[in-house]
Amino acid sequence: MINKRLLVKNLLAHNDESSFYDKKRQLNLHTREGKAKFLKHICALSNSNPANNSYIVVGVEDLDNEIVGDDFFDDSRIQNLVNAYLENPPKIQYENVPFPNLPKDKVVGLVTIKPKKNISFFKKGIHTIPVNSVFIRIGSNTMPTEEKVEKNFQNTETVIGIENQSRNTIQHTLDGFYDFMNFRHKDMAPKYKVFKELFVICWAGIPKIVRNTTYLSRVDIELINEQIKLFYSAQDVVTITYDEHSFTITEYVPLGLNDKTSYYPLEQQRIYFYENGYYKIESEMLFQPPEFNKKMLFHIYNSNISLLKKLEKGIPLTTREKQDLENLPSTFMICYLNGFEEAKQKLIEAKLLLKPFPKIYLSFKEALRVLRKMKYDVK
Repeated sequence: MINKRLLVKNLLAHNDESSFYDKKRQLNLHTREGKAKFLKHICALSNSNPANNSYIVVGVEDLDNEIVGDDFFDDSRIQNLVNAYLENPPKIQYENVPFPNLPKDKVVGLVTIKPKKNISFFKKGIHTIPVNSVFIRIGSNTMPTEEKVEKNFQNTETVIGIENQSRNTIQHTLDGFYDFMNFRHKDMAPKYKVFKELFVICWAGIPKIVRNTTYLSRVDIELINEQIKLFYSAQDVVTITYDEHSFTITEYVPLGLNDKTSYYPLEQQRIYFYENGYYKIESEMLFQPPEFNKKMLFHIYNSNISLLKKLEKGIPLTTREKQDLENLPSTFMICYLNGFEEAKQKLIEAKLLLKPFPKIYLSFKEALRVLRKMKYDVK
């Protein structure tokens, strides 16, 4: 069992970026350019490492390796993005790794790219990358190639050595457990559950009862053995259930125009544990968007556009307009889910205008997270 925090440290300690790992300050999967850059690196690392895992570390400054963190990213459907553009796509896994010096809402992202035999190439063009493009890694550089890609096994021994150095120990588990229970969440009545005498899950949140159901808000859930966050949200709420073999997280989003207690199930994530030290995570999208009166939504949509224009021109907002601005991300999302196709793009374009308002900007990121999950959901 690999301790992912230790793995990140060992990767960063291995000189600079190489043909088996890359590092990024952040990922931007909201634009075609950002998606293209990400897919290009996945393609290159996969082609250059046919016999060993390769990695992308997200949330690290490029020049000095400072760990600055990035937002929690829980899009399990990122594999679907890779599958959509690459022929012979590698299997990838995105994990969120907490570090003690980072704020609660920041983590280091770890993308693991599994080895495979066949060469990956772009079956569809995106941004400036044409169809049939092939990429490889030469040292720390991602390069296009028109030549036949020769299989390179030179990284295998090095990567296996790094992974072996990152194996979990009882002390790592105890230190992580003690830190979660007694320091980071001591004011939130944290809980834990041990599965198969091997796996330790800790969770914390603020309970609230709505219509006879107990929800947890400001939730943090971690698999301590591997030092990864399974869930984190400062806004959305969850319910948690478990038995002797599995742990289930059901996430809800509050979606009401004038109602703060209407929760809609978004996604269910279930972790299954086995006696042989293996576990697997299965996710199921549950979301069915609420329907609202189109005439009322048209009025709200136009009001949101007017608010953004005022912000853009620096015109002061009234007290009522400030209240409407707080709801803008969720109301834009509701509009989009009810057929206002331009609402999503309008929300994305509002990023810089909303960034000066921390609470509203947090709602903005949560709304895009929900929309991204639905986009890449495959039934």
